[in-house]
Amino acid sequence: MDLYSSSHTIPSEYWHAISNNDSNFDDHFYYGVKTTKIFCRPSCKSRLPNKDNVYIFKKAQIALQLGFRPCKRCKPDNVLLPNEEWIELICAWIDKNYDENITLHVLANVFHSSPFHLQRTFNKIKKESPLNYLQRIRLNRAANQLKETNHTIQFISSSVGFSNSSYFSTVFKKYYNITPNNYRKKFNCKL
Repeated sequence: MDLYSSSHTIPSEYWHAISNNDSNFDDHFYYGVKTTKIFCRPSCKSRLPNKDNVYIFKKAQIALQLGFRPCKRCKPDNVLLPNEEWIELICAWIDKNYDENITLHVLANVFHSSPFHLQRTFNKIKKESPLNYLQRIRLNRAANQLKETNHTIQFISSSVGFSNSSYFSTVFKKYYNITPNNYRKKFNCKL
């Protein structure tokens, strides 16, 4: 069989190899995580995925054909994703999930990397840190909501991922040189 897709059908020795990062199984099979669409070698040191989210592939080509991306950490089958493309995937993920509690460690886990490698590569490509990029996205979305909606500042700050509206107002003012309320007034939006 070329593909196992259920925790009930994954052979126990394969799951044991994944759980223990057993390099003896490298190149015998690969595993993919359906939530991230990333595939790895059994020896990969990335966080252990939920068994229900794991697919087993006999060949790296099968994983690629099914739309899985190779892990940046273990480089299965020596298939490399160019750094620029990898960073664009990270940016797209941030753009989609900006309202969630995102940290550098969360990004590193999602994209199978160390926080240091992700931060260094992101800085090199984007000339800013991933968390600065995230904050810029959040502030731009907040600015759009201030212009286009009558939502409260507290609602807007929460909806773009800030847990504290006072902190949001401070960061917004530092970024735009104007408070959220005055920004809204500038664009003639009324509460």
